[in-house]
Amino acid sequence: MIVAVWIPLLIPLLAVPAARRLAAWLPPRAAAWLLAGCAAALAACATAALGLLAAAGALRLPAVAALGHLVLPLPGPDPDVTVPVACAAGALLAGCALAAGRRALAHRAGLRTARRAVGARAAAGDLCVLPDAAPDAYALPGRPGRIVVTAGMLRALAPDEREALFAHERAHLAGRHHLFLLTATLAAACHPLLRGLRAPLEYALERWADESAAVRVGDRALTARAIGRAALAARPGAHRPGAALAATAGPVPRRVAALLAPGRPPARPRRAGRRLVGAALLCCVVFSAASALEAATDLHQSVEAAQAQKRW
Repeated sequence: MIVAVWIPLLIPLLAVPAARRLAAWLPPRAAAWLLAGCAAALAACATAALGLLAAAGALRLPAVAALGHLVLPLPGPDPDVTVPVACAAGALLAGCALAAGRRALAHRAGLRTARRAVGARAAAGDLCVLPDAAPDAYALPGRPGRIVVTAGMLRALAPDEREALFAHERAHLAGRHHLFLLTATLAAACHPLLRGLRAPLEYALERWADESAAVRVGDRALTARAIGRAALAARPGAHRPGAALAATAGPVPRRVAALLAPGRPPARPRRAGRRLVGAALLCCVVFSAASALEAATDLHQSVEAAQAQKRW
């Protein structure tokens, strides 16, 4: 357990760059699933490792050992080292839980506040128009989801461009993209290195919605023009709910270029290179999970050995 328990805490140093590189070579939908899945898996393994470190130290305390009917000392490293490490791990684990809980509650509260504000306005289907002169538009998740657009944005776009913009926002709602972002946010609360996955995930989600809108309206150039004009018209620093996704977010020039020039990115490597990076990322995730499992097994065996000594 001494070595294995630290591996899930260090693996993100390798896994995050590999995930970012692989996501840049994948279609947007696959990239979004890859990044969100890696964030969730790596965060779970890191949290489990902290929990195992805290438990290993706690079991060396006489009061805790008595509750588990254990004989001290437990086999393993020096308790003078284990107990302080366990205290630090327990503090980190509590901090992660508190941060994740606060972010989840803030996400929920932001959605409720935004939906109450939007609910007071008349809506035509899933479309809600705000009488605001500042151009803005975003997808507000919920049941039902809403596309919130200001009168200023409607005036800034031609009718066919509005349809492309609405198709983009509907793609966010249909794909439940806010849950992908929430997953990345909670994962980052569990391990700081996982923050590096949020920016590429946001880009992948916007590109996913761009491609869905282009298919829906049947015109990639129109979709690119609508997104570009909406981004130019949008008010910088517009206040939106934290869970809202907007077509004007992210690196818009890059997204417009991808719509206007579909196909393989110019820097895309050969299949062998993609497979190598994919295999490396898979090994990182599997190795992290296997290490956490091995550490848990070692701790369980130590507890069983101590309980057997108690019975004898």
